[in-house]
Amino acid sequence: MSLRVWDERVVPRLVDLSLKGEEVGEMREVTCAGLTGRVLEVGFGGGLNIRWYPPEVTAVTAIEPSDLGWEMSGRRRARTHLPIERAGLDGQRLDLPDDSHDSALITFSLCTIPDPLLALREARRVVVDGGRLHVLEHGLAPDEAVRRWQRRLEPLQRAVAGGCHLTRDVPALVVEAGWEVEDLQQEYLPGPAVSRPWVFGTRLVAT
Repeated sequence: MSLRVWDERVVPRLVDLSLKGEEVGEMREVTCAGLTGRVLEVGFGGGLNIRWYPPEVTAVTAIEPSDLGWEMSGRRRARTHLPIERAGLDGQRLDLPDDSHDSALITFSLCTIPDPLLALREARRVVVDGGRLHVLEHGLAPDEAVRRWQRRLEPLQRAVAGGCHLTRDVPALVVEAGWEVEDLQQEYLPGPAVSRPWVFGTRLVAT
């Protein structure tokens, strides 16, 4: 199997399967709380956030590079009354007007976007002044022993998981992109110590 076929036909299914469990669903619910109006979602995937959009959300603009991911989201999109439009493949270059959205949502996507800083700046351009960015992501752990393993494992992780990085400092990237973090929660997900390079999670809201 070629790497391209793996990335295009296998990785989206593995991501959907691994990130739709009850525990991750609870984190998605907390992350989506407070979204309002027209929402830009970068890294829409299979639409796993749809069930957690609060009533204040009126429409969603989905940015999703994977055709299979968008296809997989069809059943979930069919179960909601919200208009959801796929408006691009690349979160780093949005063909959307300035100040055209009220909120932005990014979950488990900053790890794979080639230039996450550029994507965060694009989201800031598209969201109105005072609008919110909601993020749920995994990334750089606080413990040096875990970080060493993250650095060792990252080349393999990128090769088999669609370019996913383990060592990105999500809050630092958000601040560097010009957002102001208002709420930040970070913790390891429950599980054995061997899983720690993959499960240091960040939930944040920024304006």
